Amino acid sequence: MNTIHVDVVSAEESIFSGEARFVALPGEVGELGIYPRHTPLITRIKAGSVRIEKADGSEEFIFVAGGILEVQPQCVTVLSDTAIRGKDLDDEKANEAKAAAEEAIKNAKTDLDLAKATSELAVMAAQIAALRKYRQKK
Repeated sequence: MNTIHVDVVSAEESIFSGEARFVALPGEVGELGIYPRHTPLITRIKAGSVRIEKADGSEEFIFVAGGILEVQPQCVTVLSDTAIRGKDLDDEKANEAKAAAEEAIKNAKTDLDLAKATSELAVMAAQIAALRKYRQKK
């Protein structure tokens, strides 16, 4: 069977390491799909869900809060400050963080405060969308 090795790594730990048939993730300008023997590539990715179709046909979902993607013909590496397994996503915490980011936008006093809060809101919205996508697949 034709597979590619995939590593998803956060700042704290290795989230996933294994063989896969296919990987889909959010590129900066659209969804990226990676199959074995893909052309080498290094690019930034935005917040969203990484879908890994494992060698046995099962799927793994991982939320990433942006990061870097490196693709080699036999290996895919996803580096992200924050990566959370789909099964570990917490709907309540994500909604609370989204509400806090919305409040921070309302109360922003400087452009820097506004930019930080807007970025946090985008990440939380992406996490909630990833959680919904994960639940639909189950």
